[in-house]
Amino acid sequence: MKVRQDAWTHEDDVLLAETVLRYIRDGGTQLAAFDEVSDQLNRTSAACGFRWNAEVRQNYHKAIALAKKQRKERKRIIASSSSVKQKQTVSHFAKESHPSAYSFQDIIHYLTTIQNDTETLQQAQLENKRLKEEQMDLQKRNKQLVEKATHLSQQQTTIHEEYAALLKIMEHARKAVLFDEKEPSPKQEFER
Repeated sequence: MKVRQDAWTHEDDVLLAETVLRYIRDGGTQLAAFDEVSDQLNRTSAACGFRWNAEVRQNYHKAIALAKKQRKERKRIIASSSSVKQKQTVSHFAKESHPSAYSFQDIIHYLTTIQNDTETLQQAQLENKRLKEEQMDLQKRNKQLVEKATHLSQQQTTIHEEYAALLKIMEHARKAVLFDEKEPSPKQEFER
């Protein structure tokens, strides 16, 4: 059970701000951030939300804008899955940013996000490489199986044709034997 605590320390406010900013940057909701902080501070989620909206948010307007921008850039990076696009994002940040507009903490958060995005991108590239190799192996195996199926089909056609020819020969032989049995021998005809 969470115990009511009236006094918020500076560290509590910083923890609340960092958590909310992380959730914004990662595409999560502020409510989820309040839940996480409430567990860490032994406060209710509602108390964390009230503190954020009433006191803390006003001190982090630039950081919130940066977190939203980072979220947008992160989605773009993940969607493009291209290191070129990621380099453009970093240079875009460097060109548009004014050092005085962001705190070191904001910049550290941004660089951490870029590092995490880079690791995610590298993992995606490795997975992509593995899947391409697997696809090539499967295509090679499929080609072999198609060739084998074609060969077996040709063999089956040849066997079927030879079997039909054999049946024809046997039918001719059967008719010849029947024809020979029905015809009287020349000697019998002569005797009559």
